[in-house]
Amino acid sequence: MTVSYTLEVANARFCGFSRLLFRWRGSIYRLLYKEFLVFSAVYLFFSVFYRFLLSPRQQDLFERVALYCDKFTNTTFIPVLFVLGFYVTLAFNRWWGQYTSFPLPDNLMMVVSGNVHGADDRGRLLRRTLMRYANLSSVLILRSISTRVHRRFPTMEHVVEAGFMTVHELKKFESLHSDFNKYWIPLTWFSNLASRAREEGRVRDDVALRLLMDELNNYRAKCSLLFHYDWISIPLVYTQVVTVAVYSYFAFCVIGRQFLNPEKGYVDHQLDMYVPVFTLLQFFFYVGWLKVGELIINPFGEDDDDFETNQLIDRNIQVSMLAVDNMYQNLAPVVKDKHWKQRHFSVPYTLSTAAESLRPTFKGSTFDMRFPKNVENVDIKCFTVTIYIFSTFSNFKTGEF
Repeated sequence: MTVSYTLEVANARFCGFSRLLFRWRGSIYRLLYKEFLVFSAVYLFFSVFYRFLLSPRQQDLFERVALYCDKFTNTTFIPVLFVLGFYVTLAFNRWWGQYTSFPLPDNLMMVVSGNVHGADDRGRLLRRTLMRYANLSSVLILRSISTRVHRRFPTMEHVVEAGFMTVHELKKFESLHSDFNKYWIPLTWFSNLASRAREEGRVRDDVALRLLMDELNNYRAKCSLLFHYDWISIPLVYTQVVTVAVYSYFAFCVIGRQFLNPEKGYVDHQLDMYVPVFTLLQFFFYVGWLKVGELIINPFGEDDDDFETNQLIDRNIQVSMLAVDNMYQNLAPVVKDKHWKQRHFSVPYTLSTAAESLRPTFKGSTFDMRFPKNVENVDIKCFTVTIYIFSTFSNFKTGEF
């Protein structure tokens, strides 16, 4: 389930973000703790191995190897920051693009409700069927990209059982052979049914039919975009490069960041602290950053922060049917509003928000600019002189001077 903390950061306050650090579900701790424990255990193993299991000669060899590894981990020899930062930015843009590409039926259902007429059973049937086809298309595309939706509808019979498709429609769907994803078939049914509604006079003019087709194409485009996001991933070679860069960097850190014997006078090894605090923090930040990229590269899985695709399906079919059926021509009486006789009126505030009514309204950033007292007269005089000069020059050119 998507982790939402928007309300907790609605106001900037002391330690506002710090309070979020103690949450577990959806946190970086839950995502990273296994890798962190493995890294700590491997570091501890080499530390004990160096201190207690090696002979003095072997310790000297280990120390030379450690210094050699440390030389490369403290430079830009492995460009971890560059490749990791660019990769996570690319993954985030992809994540946001997938979110904005989710097919929501809101615009389409408004157009269907306002342009497919008839309060009888035939009118209801047309409107409900049109929206059912639109929702069926989104279910089909989500079955092919979301593990949650595929678990919910593992077969087409489950889609029929859920009411998105009839048995006869399933037979027609399966009779159309194609080697590619057939999520577009219900949208074709939608366009054909809309054309039939136009022939029957339920859609009253071609402009309304064109509006239906435009919204249908926008809806189809989002379904298609989701399919292509699932098909075309970030190039595998880049994902491999980032992963190898990060994990190889910390593989060298396991040796290079060991605390060596301070009595031997190695540079930057005057203290023996046993626990590499800053190396652990560096691991937490870098590998945590990599895990963020891993989390958001495909938001249609079952991680804590992946998209709630099943809830979106439930929401879409419910509001679609409400808009085109229960709410069709179901209007409250049109009456004069409360402020009908008042030319100037204000909307009341509650006691807790009354102070906001005392604030001056914003009219523009230059509205309160102040000028010297005589600047307006000077501007008028300058403007008059400019007009006079321009008129004189014009008369001179035309020979009327």
